[in-house]
Amino acid sequence: MNRINDHKKIDKPSLTGTPYKITHAVPSGSFVVSNRKPERLTAYLGSCVGVTLWDPVAQLGGLIHLLLPEPAGSNTSFQPETYAATGLPLMIKELAQKGASPDRLEARMAGGALVGPVSADDLTLDIGGRTVEIAEQILSREKIKIIQVETGGFFACSLTLDLSNGQGRIEPIGLPPAQTVLAFAKPDRRQIEIAMDQVQPIPQMALKILRMVADQNYRFQDIAKEVRQDQIISAKIISLCGSAFYGRKMNIDSIDRALLLLGEKQFLQLVISASLERFFPVQSHGYSLCKGGLFRHALGTALVAERLAQLIKKGTPDLAYTAGLLHDIGKVVLDQYMAPAYPLFYRRTQLEGEDFIEVEKEEFGFTHADIGVRLGERWSLPSNLIETIQWHHRPDQAQIHPELVHIVNLADTIMSRYVTGQELERINPGILKQSLKFLAISDDYLPILIDNLPRQIFASN
Repeated sequence: MNRINDHKKIDKPSLTGTPYKITHAVPSGSFVVSNRKPERLTAYLGSCVGVTLWDPVAQLGGLIHLLLPEPAGSNTSFQPETYAATGLPLMIKELAQKGASPDRLEARMAGGALVGPVSADDLTLDIGGRTVEIAEQILSREKIKIIQVETGGFFACSLTLDLSNGQGRIEPIGLPPAQTVLAFAKPDRRQIEIAMDQVQPIPQMALKILRMVADQNYRFQDIAKEVRQDQIISAKIISLCGSAFYGRKMNIDSIDRALLLLGEKQFLQLVISASLERFFPVQSHGYSLCKGGLFRHALGTALVAERLAQLIKKGTPDLAYTAGLLHDIGKVVLDQYMAPAYPLFYRRTQLEGEDFIEVEKEEFGFTHADIGVRLGERWSLPSNLIETIQWHHRPDQAQIHPELVHIVNLADTIMSRYVTGQELERINPGILKQSLKFLAISDDYLPILIDNLPRQIFASN
């Protein structure tokens, strides 16, 4: 069982004096069991599957957040909590050891959204569906009653277990307040130019490094020298060294120590990430569904893209990382216009299933890819990075470096289905087949790729 002390928030008390209630976010590939207490357990689910169990007599229960149906024959270190076939029996066993009885347990299940379009002849992309099936088989075998199931579809949800009373709740993620947006101000070109002028500037040092990485023409000694001269970037790098995103929390207090412990490649990633972090807005409105959601999604996509490039031996991993980090930069400019339009976008993209890019174009007159290209041109980014920004939702249109664009598209899709609750977007699932075919990835190899991605990525939602 994984500890989750770093993933919690405390609700504000109500005017009636309701006591504080801590909410723990249970990361993918882990479970938590507990006796009755004034706390909640929550999992944010896309293609992952969540299961809650509660014994009303023993007054104890738990929640498990499952990434995959079963081990995919990968070379990763085996973590049984990750899979339905091994993780759910572990949670049931631990509950029994604490006094629960399987014949009294009540189960709720949610998640299992489709990764891509599924036909009757091709069910290999229904990874979440297979996770649901295995979980249901285990619950049936243990004679555990399922009292609520909401699985499948293409949309994300949260599954919550209230440990104070055993009540469960399944809700859509990002559901806006009950209100209707009749009209909002559509930005014109002049307003977009002003908005681009007002975004946080990226340090010239960072732009220089971005160009060097894209051209694959840099000397690490030169980059390290530049970083040492920038106190703000140095502080950000030291801070990111303690981030769970990078899989290890290190006690680093200087750039020289970071260089020593991280190595050249990871240090370079931290330099670029630290430089871009302050560029992304931190507020939890607009595109972001949580504080810092845009940056978290960008960083996760970068890490996934880098690992995909390594696993399939296509492209250059450090270039894939950089392209993944930059793919959504246009959202930074449009973010202020998204806030008042959010309910309308939620209805059209999440409930009615319309293409996100098409809704942006219709409602704003621009897409975040259009604006991202203009930012990239302002910064004199290389053509391969600009092309990725422009076509990461339409990788079949890429001409200069299509391999890179397809890798970032696949990374973006994996993030949207397996690391939910960070930003409002709906990836067109029909594009997935194109990217898998272009990159010569078979459908049945996709779960193996996902199983080989760094676990800290899935723990960040």
